[in-house]
Amino acid sequence: MILKRSSQERRQNPRIENNVPLKICCDNGDFVTETGNISRSGAYCKVNRYIEPMTKLKIQLLIPLKSGNKITTKKISCQGVIVRIESADKEQEYNIAIFFNDISQRDAENIADYVSTYLEQEQES
Repeated sequence: MILKRSSQERRQNPRIENNVPLKICCDNGDFVTETGNISRSGAYCKVNRYIEPMTKLKIQLLIPLKSGNKITTKKISCQGVIVRIESADKEQEYNIAIFFNDISQRDAENIADYVSTYLEQEQES
């Protein structure tokens, strides 16, 4: 696991480079992948088919949340839109940037808690 945060970060919400299981549903089919990075407002991941920018997606994330000494997995369902797509290193693979445009306040806060937990651990190291 690599945690990285740029000192020149322009995004409003902190982002961590962490792998979270992710399922994407759209007209082009369903994709099961994992995030390359994630924040309260979006995610970056790899898919094996080109999807047009601005495509609307149904998204499910499995976020591991720490509660005391116990880790529980929280299933988050939301909607998003592809804001950027670029070719990946391998043929027929694409990196996509997703903006969560329809997510409950509670689910957004769960993601923010997950991100801040890892950022705190990074600062303690």
